[in-house]
Amino acid sequence: MKIKKIRVLGLIVIILLAVAAIGYFKVERFADRKINVVNEKIFTLPAGTGRVVLEDMLVKQKLIASPWLFTLLLHLEPELAEFKAGTYRFPAGMTVRQMLELLRSGKEAQFTVRFVEGFRLQDWMQVVQKAGYLKHELTGKSDDDIATALGMQDAKNAEGWLYPDTYAYTAGTTDLSLFKRAHQRMEKTVAKIWQDRDTSLPYKTPTDMLTMASIIEKETAIKDERKEVASVFINRLRIGMRLQTDPTVIYGMGDSYKGTIARKDLETPTPYNTYVIEGLPPSPIAMPSEASIEAAAHPAKTDFLYFVADGKGGHTFTTNLDSHNKAVRAYRDLMKNKNEK
Repeated sequence: MKIKKIRVLGLIVIILLAVAAIGYFKVERFADRKINVVNEKIFTLPAGTGRVVLEDMLVKQKLIASPWLFTLLLHLEPELAEFKAGTYRFPAGMTVRQMLELLRSGKEAQFTVRFVEGFRLQDWMQVVQKAGYLKHELTGKSDDDIATALGMQDAKNAEGWLYPDTYAYTAGTTDLSLFKRAHQRMEKTVAKIWQDRDTSLPYKTPTDMLTMASIIEKETAIKDERKEVASVFINRLRIGMRLQTDPTVIYGMGDSYKGTIARKDLETPTPYNTYVIEGLPPSPIAMPSEASIEAAAHPAKTDFLYFVADGKGGHTFTTNLDSHNKAVRAYRDLMKNKNEK
């Protein structure tokens, strides 16, 4: 009788072990199974999420199809249940285990926003408005408000004072924090270049240099031309000649600019219209690249006072009005011929 009971108990143990082994095998297979992601999935795990809520989220979003195996996995490997709140990137081909290890690691998804050189502050504001997963704190703020939020002491306008680049961020980052990073980087860049500038240049402050750089940025996208463009404006400043640069007129026109400049616009006074005012405008007109700041700090040594587009992507530089007018006529003839073809 005792032997029979022992055999029965042994059989039960064997069955239980077999069931456990099969269950463990199924759980392991489940852990190595790919989650249901075709291309990529951005998944946000709220703070305080536990096992049950996570399981419910994964099922509702159809990322997993076996909730009971998911529960068993977290019981068998409790370290996988140490989730960290955040927004994560689930790539195609990711397994359940890899997903849980990612949630445990806290390595949140990185997003990027590109701030382009030559863009104005209002252009950058439009960029951040369209950027995903950003928290917006600057919406509706005036230029003064933004400058104050950035901690700017001597300026009421952040124009020009944000460094153009591609910035990475995680979900929930504020637009203000991105602007602060760009501002701090620009401040350091300007301070360094100001320290190494040609001290004979007619700048009174770093803002003057940055303003010049913003004009250079708007006038040419050709790196090798920037120092020549800078030389034209420096030469004009030195002899008291007006800068007469169209980008400053456009900036002063604001929203009234519709793509073309009329003679009336050139003659209408604004603080930025360099056809009317003497010297530099009161602040930058765009976010300049570091290359343009370097050009403003170290312009070429030339006698140039004029430049005009050459119709081939560059500019023709001249030292007198007669030569400039010839270059203008050559440009117009070239464009006329192109349009007639």
